[in-house]
Amino acid sequence: MSEGHNDVGNRYIGKSIKRREDQRLMSGKGRFTDDHQFPGMTFAAFVRSPFAHARIRDIDTAAALALPGVVGVLTHTDIAGKIGEIRPNWVVGNSIVPPHPVLPAECVRYAGEAVALVVAETREAAADAAELVQVDYDELPVVVAAEAALQDGAPQLHDNVPGNLIGIFKVKGGDYEEAVKAADRVVSIRLVNQRLIPSPLEPRALCASYDALDERLTFILPSQVPHMSRRWLAETLRWPEHRIRVVAPDIGGGFGCKMHFYVEEVLVAFASRKFGRPVSWTETRSENHVATTHGRDHVEYVDAAVTNAGKVLGIKVRSYANLGAYLSNMGTGIPTINTASYVTGNYQISNVDVQVDLVTTNTTPVDAYRGAGRPEAAYIIERTMDAVASALDIDPVALRRLNLVQAHQFPYQPHNNARAKWDSGDYEACLARATEMIDYEGWRERQKTLRKQGRYIGIGVICYLELVGMGNSQLLRRVGFDRGGWESAHLRVHSDGKVTLFSGSMPQGHGHATSYAQIVGEALQLPMEDIDVVQGDTDRVLAGHGTFNSRSMPVGGSAAYVAAGKILAKARKIAAIMLEAQEEGVHYASGTFSGEAGATVSFAEVARMAYVASKLPRDMEAGLDERVFYEPVAMGAPNGCHAVVVEVDPETGVVSMLDYVAVDDVGTLINPMLCHGQMRGGIAQGIGQALYEEARYDESGQLLSGSLLDYGFPRIEQIPRMRTAFHVSPSPTNPLGAKGIGEAGCVGAPPAVVSAVCDALRPFGISHLDMPLTPPKIWRAIQTATRSAA
Repeated sequence: MSEGHNDVGNRYIGKSIKRREDQRLMSGKGRFTDDHQFPGMTFAAFVRSPFAHARIRDIDTAAALALPGVVGVLTHTDIAGKIGEIRPNWVVGNSIVPPHPVLPAECVRYAGEAVALVVAETREAAADAAELVQVDYDELPVVVAAEAALQDGAPQLHDNVPGNLIGIFKVKGGDYEEAVKAADRVVSIRLVNQRLIPSPLEPRALCASYDALDERLTFILPSQVPHMSRRWLAETLRWPEHRIRVVAPDIGGGFGCKMHFYVEEVLVAFASRKFGRPVSWTETRSENHVATTHGRDHVEYVDAAVTNAGKVLGIKVRSYANLGAYLSNMGTGIPTINTASYVTGNYQISNVDVQVDLVTTNTTPVDAYRGAGRPEAAYIIERTMDAVASALDIDPVALRRLNLVQAHQFPYQPHNNARAKWDSGDYEACLARATEMIDYEGWRERQKTLRKQGRYIGIGVICYLELVGMGNSQLLRRVGFDRGGWESAHLRVHSDGKVTLFSGSMPQGHGHATSYAQIVGEALQLPMEDIDVVQGDTDRVLAGHGTFNSRSMPVGGSAAYVAAGKILAKARKIAAIMLEAQEEGVHYASGTFSGEAGATVSFAEVARMAYVASKLPRDMEAGLDERVFYEPVAMGAPNGCHAVVVEVDPETGVVSMLDYVAVDDVGTLINPMLCHGQMRGGIAQGIGQALYEEARYDESGQLLSGSLLDYGFPRIEQIPRMRTAFHVSPSPTNPLGAKGIGEAGCVGAPPAVVSAVCDALRPFGISHLDMPLTPPKIWRAIQTATRSAA
């Protein structure tokens, strides 16, 4: 199915409509958490451990409390017995959950862990007082790498986690050992998916105001999951959930790190109640680097059993996942369910043997970061496919084409995995279009000519897929997830015919105010300007699970679409009464109901009658208001093909990106313009991982990339002009046919860029380098290879 064609409708869905929210945001009228002020506001600062592992002998707060302007200081003794521990809400299999105190009483386990909270009248006073808190530590041995943490004699972090092994997760399908026997050879590769720091433009921020009279907490924070944040606060603080209002205002990026639960949230809320004052906290960028969750950090050893003709018969993976010092919300699920389940990618590989060791170390906790396991899985299989192509001297595109799942095989169940099913697609079509757009054959010919001139061109072509939407509640329960899979939509038609959608999803720059209005406008055949979208306020929105795992359109959007259908069904009944016609004889188009005799009544007139109710039968409830908890039947599988051309300067190691093409199948395109934007943003982040970004620790557990001076982001001139296109195969799993798009670019870009760079380096005998492929790393590899060749 070609780009832009959608079966759902064509009034608004499938149209590139400019974002409604941009005028407000671009004119500086956005309102973020740090912009909120309450009367009597105070400010918080945290005292953080300078050590990655140490016993706490004593905490002296006397000097801090004596400083003018200080309202109070909290340590573990002040909250003992009053606050629960931080608990993850995705615990896979028999994973061990180590205790995670809000403030540690005995031991710190990573550099940057909070040990005390200071509240003062000004930010400056709070920062000064935090420096006056004296903490007496006894340093302990440190381990920062997952494989090292599993070695005999490694420092132990938690008494209940022997050997630092949180758990082991396995995925098996077919018989890998039999595949090895049938294969002509086994190709092996070691891969590193380095640790990343999400670093949204807006860091984490909190603003809490406790009203002692009403016994209600108003809590403002940039949460991707406002209703879940409220639940976690209530459970940990042991306060009634209905007495907590969470408001998520404008959010300056989330990328996963703003969907987790942090000790700072608990302490700021508790402090507001204890001290009887509103409390505000916005983390510094250096705090963001050490105290906000990190992403990725896997090491994989991969074996592929293959025939000389290029058929991949089986794959074996041994993975070591660094979860950091404690389990964050979804920590155990990312490298297991979200990675191990997808290691066969877009290919027909029947025999699979995957084991993931989940490990705790003296580092910042690791959790979901854009893509959350699926970029790691795509990297595993695509770098393996390149290794196989190199070992067999087969063109890498031809190798992929030989092994692809075919269009007639959907829905496709990989290696009989009961938890996974690819819903729809045409992988060959995406591959064919991407290679055509980038002129793959032409570049291969030019590559030969340019190499003779001393220019090193590389071409990378990869396929990817991911599963998104989180699935239904029953599935999530089976894999240890303590959340539902549904999303809510409350659609209220006012008496003048205007419409408000209250959605449980939560945007962080996604354009929901536009795309959701398109969905409702399509279903109700009303002007978009008549439709408002409300999100991010637990007092206004009934319930919700928020935005993550690219679930907004397939789950949140479907909830809105179903609610609109229910509204229209009731409106038709009312219109039939007003027209004195049989319901089945009433037609609706463009905001007008018409009867068989030619009489008409507008949607606005029907809405007014719904509230006047004078003509409604006794068994019909007044109002035009519907609430839906939409439960997805399954997950969607976005997929695509990314193709990249790069040039590597052997004198400097600098990578120049000459072309980037992405052809993606994300199901129905609600708003193609927003889809192109989502893809390009995700690709830019993926390029960042491939070439620039890495969170590094020294042996003592100090984060060497503790600020943006030491953590590399791609600059605008380093992001190529991308050409993005779509092949649409609607998902059969939801009424919109949408699959989700928010993370796809981050999944496809890293293996595509690395493939291209390593292809450019083949003349030097270099087949693989670990990310990030920085100029010094590339230059050193070229120098080493050149010396070895000499």
